[in-house]
Amino acid sequence: MAEPIDSSARETASRNAASGASGRNGAARRTLPAWHYLGAAALGALNTLSFAPTPNGGWLAIAIFAAFYLWLTRTAGWKSALFTGWAFGFGNFVTGVWWLYVSMHFYGGMPAPLAGAAVALFALYLGLYPALAACIWSFCAGHASNGRAGDRPFSPTWHGAFAFASAWALGEWARGYVFTGFPWLSIGYTQVDGPLAGFAPIAGVYGVGWVLALIAALVVEALVRAWALKHQSSGHQPDATAQAHPRAPRVAVVVPAAAALALIATGLLLTNVSWTQPANTPLNVRLLQGNVKQDMKFSEAGMNAALDEFQKLITEKPADLIVTPETAIPVLLQEMPQPFARAIRHFADSTGTAILFGAVGGTVTQDGRVVDFTNSLFGITPGQPGLYRYDKHHLVPFGEFIPWGFHWFVNLMNIPLGDFARGAPVQPPFLVHNQPVAANICYEDIFGEEIARTVRENPTAPGVLINSTNLGWFGNTIALDQHLQMARMRSLETGRPMLRATNTGATAAIDARGRVIARLPVYTVGSLDVRIEGTTGYTPYVRTGNNTVIAISLLMLAFGFAFGPGRLGRGKAADKR
Repeated sequence: MAEPIDSSARETASRNAASGASGRNGAARRTLPAWHYLGAAALGALNTLSFAPTPNGGWLAIAIFAAFYLWLTRTAGWKSALFTGWAFGFGNFVTGVWWLYVSMHFYGGMPAPLAGAAVALFALYLGLYPALAACIWSFCAGHASNGRAGDRPFSPTWHGAFAFASAWALGEWARGYVFTGFPWLSIGYTQVDGPLAGFAPIAGVYGVGWVLALIAALVVEALVRAWALKHQSSGHQPDATAQAHPRAPRVAVVVPAAAALALIATGLLLTNVSWTQPANTPLNVRLLQGNVKQDMKFSEAGMNAALDEFQKLITEKPADLIVTPETAIPVLLQEMPQPFARAIRHFADSTGTAILFGAVGGTVTQDGRVVDFTNSLFGITPGQPGLYRYDKHHLVPFGEFIPWGFHWFVNLMNIPLGDFARGAPVQPPFLVHNQPVAANICYEDIFGEEIARTVRENPTAPGVLINSTNLGWFGNTIALDQHLQMARMRSLETGRPMLRATNTGATAAIDARGRVIARLPVYTVGSLDVRIEGTTGYTPYVRTGNNTVIAISLLMLAFGFAFGPGRLGRGKAADKR
């Protein structure tokens, strides 16, 4: 019996020497090799393939998140968990939002090395949120105190599964809120065509992400317990993973696997539930795509070309409603050429066509100056004087307002930027016949809570959502399909159709179930003619917003921190002393 003990002692001593670190009371701590973090970054990069334009990426997202959770359970305490989450996030974001390089370098004129460095730094910042989620999971799953050389490897548990889902959902919510928010690539978006889409009307994109993370963790728990059971039944000396489960009955394998399958089945069944109902007369809508070249849009020649192009597109044929892209008319409203203004007003009045067009708004002072510029949509109602106006509320940092201390960065680019004024959070809809239509501009439609609030708090609840945008800054990249995917999630969350008029793509019509019913090819000039039916009623998500998933996640994490295995284990150790 002496030899195994001596061998074990030598192995422990070797690990201690290799660790090069000491914990409390001199106990050596396990460290992870560099390839562990490189593997996490590779998984993050692979996760980008779960999002559009990959078809059926929802299943891939579940598999990748299961691999990531399994990778996370290898960590040796909260610090290594934090850096594992950070590496995963960096890999995901540096590959998922690389199209920012296009806007900064090709259109902004920023030197290529500086633009690349800016994207990398931004990805490092965004990676802080997965890092924070992994760190919180480590504490609330009882894993933060792990990591001494003699400790057994952490093993997936039910407790850890709920902590992982809750920490991840809160991390994504925080990323969509802090510093005006950037919720791009939230994992729930992968499910618009996936098995968990049915949860979107109940808990929104963060709730879908919560369910996805929980499923992934439960799958890992079942696999690890099955592996332990296999080693026990084989009669061979169990490895470290098997030792973590000295008794692993078959029910410990079946129950988490069954729970994961039940969640998937529930998501599939929920897609058959109709949370809203058709309302009012269907509308014949024309969505315009001008394909105006971004590098000449704000030159005099470019503005004249845009005015000519959109006058032709608007007056080509009538409809109940015609929608142009964001700032399709690239001039201040008060400076709009009279021939253009008279032409579209005459067309609206003579054909009964309502027109919603994008331009720059402003407020005229008593001395004739124009102040408080806005990124706006203006609506013409046939036969009625005056204009409807929607002013963009959620402005883009660096694009529509310059954060304090960053003017030096903006000066490196040749993009015309300014500090726009904000519109109200909830603005009245544009009434087309008897159908109220709620407008939003550019990336406002990636903030589900704000769209839900517009539906919930509006005195006249809109039945149709319209997004007017210009993604020409980002070229023919994955940004176009990713933005369309997020718009589809808004339809799922609210139970309302979403119409998108864009400059270069993706111009599309989405029905109340999140399905694309028509779409124009990108980087073409044309109009998309669709017949759309509005809806009425509120989904559970519209009623509660993100409050449901936030409350559940906080409750789960608080319970885990107070009564989790780590704290209970420390309490038992103290009792023995």
